[in-house]
Amino acid sequence: MAGGPVAAGGGIGANAPRNKAAGIAMTAFAAFGGILFGYDTGTISGIIEMSDWLHLFGTPCPADLAADSCTNGYYLPSKRSSLVVSILSAGTFFGALLGAPVADIIGRRLGIQLSCLVFALGVALQTGSSNIATFVVGRVFAGLGVGLVSTLIPMYQSECSPKWIRGAVVAGYQWAVTIGLLLASVINNATKNRDSHAAWRIPISIQFIWAFILCTGMIFLPESPRWLVKQGRDEQAAAALSRLTGYGPTDPELELELADIRAGLEEEKASGESSYLDCFRPSHNKIILRTLSGIFIQAWQQLTGINFIFYYGTTFFKNSGISNPFLVSVATNIVNVFMTLPGMWGVEHFGRRSLLLWGAVVMTICEFLVAIIGVTISVTDQSGQKALIALVCIYIAAFASTWGPIAWIVVGEIYPLNVRAKAISMSVASNWLWNWAISYMTPYLVDTGPGNAGLQAKVFFIWGSTCLGAGIFVYFCIPETKGLSLEQIDLLYQNSTPLTSARYREELIANDVHVADHAPAHSDEKASQEKV
Repeated sequence: MAGGPVAAGGGIGANAPRNKAAGIAMTAFAAFGGILFGYDTGTISGIIEMSDWLHLFGTPCPADLAADSCTNGYYLPSKRSSLVVSILSAGTFFGALLGAPVADIIGRRLGIQLSCLVFALGVALQTGSSNIATFVVGRVFAGLGVGLVSTLIPMYQSECSPKWIRGAVVAGYQWAVTIGLLLASVINNATKNRDSHAAWRIPISIQFIWAFILCTGMIFLPESPRWLVKQGRDEQAAAALSRLTGYGPTDPELELELADIRAGLEEEKASGESSYLDCFRPSHNKIILRTLSGIFIQAWQQLTGINFIFYYGTTFFKNSGISNPFLVSVATNIVNVFMTLPGMWGVEHFGRRSLLLWGAVVMTICEFLVAIIGVTISVTDQSGQKALIALVCIYIAAFASTWGPIAWIVVGEIYPLNVRAKAISMSVASNWLWNWAISYMTPYLVDTGPGNAGLQAKVFFIWGSTCLGAGIFVYFCIPETKGLSLEQIDLLYQNSTPLTSARYREELIANDVHVADHAPAHSDEKASQEKV
């Protein structure tokens, strides 16, 4: 799913006792940003089908338009539908790219608070809009805020979590995204029949609450110790680390953690400041492969077609003859929420690579079956409609427990320290770029009428084919990184391939390799190259 979490860094407290209460508490609040952006991306699907919204922002239905494409005499043309839905993703694309410099300049915590303010401005513009231009501008600003959040919060979250729980913490963020989507569909369903602007203004304005809770809560959380050390604020870093790990400020174990952070940062300083071009320079640690793997896994995640359901699901189910498309949308979001929980557990038990592969297989089968059933039954076939809904739910369950959280976990784990922030921002931007492209193209692909492809259910043939491509990509390009620190993942890339990674990973864990055990085997190739 778009704008999901990114696990950046090796985490902290690797040697700390497994204080489950502290880990759960951190997950419970730091993941709240997922509700903010999940709700924002989920609410538009129902709003564009609401009668009052269509009366204000839509167009009167022409005589030759099918009756099921109209709501009380109004409809949203494909061009306008594409603009309203996809413009958020255009804003998030630039917000994600801005996430790296914002995080490095003002810090992770203040950056998150700034994101909330930008997001709130977008919500205000949408809530008070009376014309399509103001509504669209509001979507752009909301998108900027969501893009910043989708980079900054998981970066903060993973840098403040020990490696033994890092995957589950980041998966918890994705779970919060699904909760946001569910809340959006429930509130849309509750307000859709109002005969006033409140029908759509209530779901939009509720987002002020999410932004306020997140912005206020971040006041009471510590800044990332890694960022504080990078700024030379060692005393504050020790205090923050003490709060996060439960160690006293002078505890030897805490000093060891700080020493590990300093060692990584010294290595980064030795290689000099990195540029975006450095993410694509040939090197001994396969940085090109790692950068492209992160960028393309985000593309494949969007090409699974999941956001077709969450952006246009209400419209699709309505056009397929389902009597209560809003209720079906709520049901699919419930599946999304609860099936993310097995993924949170499975990612630390079965690994990243295997779950991604199996998820791609199940999604491929379901989407081809949805396409076949969709083109062979009539809109009045109740049994066929039930089968269609069931297969969509199985497909969502497969995504929620595999590709939903795990694609983002992989992105955060595969980058070396000196290019991490820039590579993460490019990966997140890739996700939002494809999110925009798919949300913009979908109405033209699915809708009927002049200038449209009119694929309707046949669009699932496309999503099934891309899910197959996603599985092939994982098999050849994504190694198994479960249970490894950032430094061990560097060694994994240097000494194995994705196909042999599982065996080498077992060797690294068996030998209990730490950052202090391995001095860099190679100097950074970029040290003598011109900066860009």
